[in-house]
Order: sequence, then structure tokens, then C-alpha cells
Amino acid sequence: MDFELTDEQKDIKKAAREFAEGTFPEVAEECDINETFPKVLWKKACELGFVGVFINEAYGGPGLGILENVLIMEEFCRVDAGCAGVILTTLGSEFILLYGREEQKKKYLPGLTKGETIMGMAITEPDAGSDAASITTTARRVKDHYVINGNKMFITNGSIADFIIVLCLTNENERVKSKRQSPILVETHRRGFEANQLKRKLGMRASDTSELHFSEVEVPLENLIGDVEGEGFYQLMAVFNRTRVTVAVINVGAAQGGLEKAISYSKQRKQFGNPIGSFQAIQFKLAEMASWIEAARALCYKVAWMVDHGKVDPKLISMAKWFAGEVGVKVIDEVVQIHGGYGYLGEYGIERLYRDVKLAEIVEGTKEIEKLIIAREILGR
Repeated sequence: MDFELTDEQKDIKKAAREFAEGTFPEVAEECDINETFPKVLWKKACELGFVGVFINEAYGGPGLGILENVLIMEEFCRVDAGCAGVILTTLGSEFILLYGREEQKKKYLPGLTKGETIMGMAITEPDAGSDAASITTTARRVKDHYVINGNKMFITNGSIADFIIVLCLTNENERVKSKRQSPILVETHRRGFEANQLKRKLGMRASDTSELHFSEVEVPLENLIGDVEGEGFYQLMAVFNRTRVTVAVINVGAAQGGLEKAISYSKQRKQFGNPIGSFQAIQFKLAEMASWIEAARALCYKVAWMVDHGKVDPKLISMAKWFAGEVGVKVIDEVVQIHGGYGYLGEYGIERLYRDVKLAEIVEGTKEIEKLIIAREILGR
């Protein structure tokens, strides 16, 4: 693999950095305190072409790749990971791009990049977190429509989405557990749908997270994603092989932003008559942090490039998500340590970094699940 970014990719990365630096600080603290999604930022990001860059031109996007999406996410998270959630307003569009019918692509995708619609995907349930094959939300056929009942938990964009891809139990009597599910698109205006925003999250508070309830929600049979029922679990794994790359780079960006703050502080803060950056203990911390970030970044870029070139490797993708997640937590822990008491105060923004980075070790497959995938790929199933 050639690790040199193209001129276009460098320009995208630079533009994303400038946009984030120029707009995120104005609203980041307010959105964190009030737990509100920055809709104004989302609109601006869509206008500038930062949202849904991997969506084909035929459906309103620029037709770029996962790597470009990763570059934008990294730069956004470098400034504020919570506000960077504006990128995730296309979450679940991968289902439509990979498995949707042509009419579904034309109907639902264009609005995402124009700042007209927001979507999400509802997989996790209160009693079925990492075990997606054991979901209990049902979709039963009644004449020309599905009737959906059940609950979903920790759903990104749940209370702000216009439509959501919901993984439902459609083939309950199927002997193989992984062939019982199907993804169905649900417009959130439908009767019986309810979303409750989850408050007091540890971090990423500018990103909407909700609990969803489905009570006799009727949707037409044509809202099934894919040609047949029962393929949902396998479709989800293919979707995760794309979305996990973007999630992985969240902590690369946040860690880079934290490192830059630590470097600046180490040059300014004096103890015993000298800048703390002159002390070997601090120098070692900074050297380790920079090395961890560089390694995580290279891994994320590599898997993104591979996906874009049709070389999907679940092992490497899981490595990227696990390693980058852990790197973010380790780096920001050291950033707080270098700042000392000031890192513990909200007004400096360091403690928000500390709260934000933990999510990447949990969402879209915990770090333990990622390690299981890696181990099984290495050992053979």
C-alpha cells in the first residue's frame, strides 16, 4: 500500500481541519453541557460537502471513499469528538448502498448529503448488546406490510433521525440463529414509534443517543433492505466492516488534538524554574503518545484504503478499532496527567476529551468483541 495521500485527499483533510477549528469551538462546550446536537454545524458541514462523502454521485454524494470519510472524521475529532457526530448523520446508509434496491437509494440517500434528512441504524437492544444474532424486536408480515414491536437501546441519532434501519426478527423459526434477522427501514413519523434521548452520558454529549420503542409500527414490505428476509446478520457484519473504520479514527483524531494541547502546555508551564517539557519524564510521555497515535493512524488509513479497493479484512478492521480505541484512552489519560489540576477542570476542555474517548472502546463492538474477531481469524474458526 502507498501511504502517501493524494493531493485531493490532502486538500480534503486541510479543509476539514479549517472548518472544525473555525466553527466547533463556538458551540462545543454548550452542546456538551446541554446535551444538544449541533444542527447548525451539521447544515454547514453538509453545504461544504463533508457529510456522506462515500455516497455515489448518482445519489447526491461526491462518490469518494471510506478513506476520505476517515480523514474528515479525524480532523473533526481533533477539535471536538462530540461535534464530529455531524458526520454520523448518514449512519446506516451503508445498508442501503450495499443492499438497497435502486428505488430505495434514489429515495433515501440524496437528502443525507444535502442537509435535509438524518438517519441511523438500530441494532442494540437492552438485553442483546454485542449478540446481534439474539435480538428480539419482531417484524411480522400482515398482508402488504410489516408490524414491528420491540425496543432498541443506545441508538445514535435516535431522536433526531427521519428514518432508521432497524434490525428485526423476521424468521423466528429458522434453525440457524444468524439467519433470523432482516433490516427494515422505518420512517420515524410512523405511529407507534417513540424515541427518548438518553441523558447524562459520560461523553460525546453533542451526539444524540436514544432509546427506541416500537409498538405495532406498520411499514410497507418494500421497506425491507435486500431481496430476501433472513440476511440481516450477514449484511450487518459487512456494514460494520465499513462503519468500524470511521469509529476507529475518532480516537486517533481526539488523541492528536490532546497531544497538541499537551505539547503546547509543556512548553508554557514552568516548574522548578523550567518548562515542564524540559523534564525527561514529560518528554518520554510525549514521545510515547506521538508514537501510539502514528501507529493507530497508519492502521486506520490502511484498512480504509483496503475497503475502498475491495479488500475487506475483518481482522485488520478489528485491529484498527481496538488499537485506536485503546490508544485514544491511553493518550488522553496522559494528557490529563501532564496538565495536572488544570486538566481536571472543565474550562480547559481536557476533561471533555477524557470523557469522549471511552466510547470508541464500546460502540459498534466492544474491544473484547474486536479481540475475539482477531483471535478467531488468526486461529481459524
